[in-house]
Amino acid sequence: MTKVMIIEDSRDDMQKLEAILKNKFYQVVTVLNGDGAEASILAEKPDLIMLDIVMPQRNGYEILRSIKRDASSKAIPVIVVSSKGEDTDVAWGKRQGAVDYVIKPFTAETVLGVVSKFV
Repeated sequence: MTKVMIIEDSRDDMQKLEAILKNKFYQVVTVLNGDGAEASILAEKPDLIMLDIVMPQRNGYEILRSIKRDASSKAIPVIVVSSKGEDTDVAWGKRQGAVDYVIKPFTAETVLGVVSKFV
């Protein structure tokens, strides 16, 4: 079973993503606020990560760069899920190492379409 990790500070968005993915039989692991994200990635070894950008303490770009610098996690595809939806935001997310970008608010079809490209 494909394991997807969601790193998100909004409980509502996290629950929506989790419900969408579980409905299609993905195994889902959640990390609230990004605190301890790298340790959770090492422990859980997800097949895909869905990462919010705007979070307290550390933003998603910092976490994304950390994931991509670490030899044990750099091959894991990361999809940014963010309300920051300008073309420059999308381009910056991909320059930081994201494989794709989902703009909030999202639909189940959008999420599943993007996820299916990378798992």
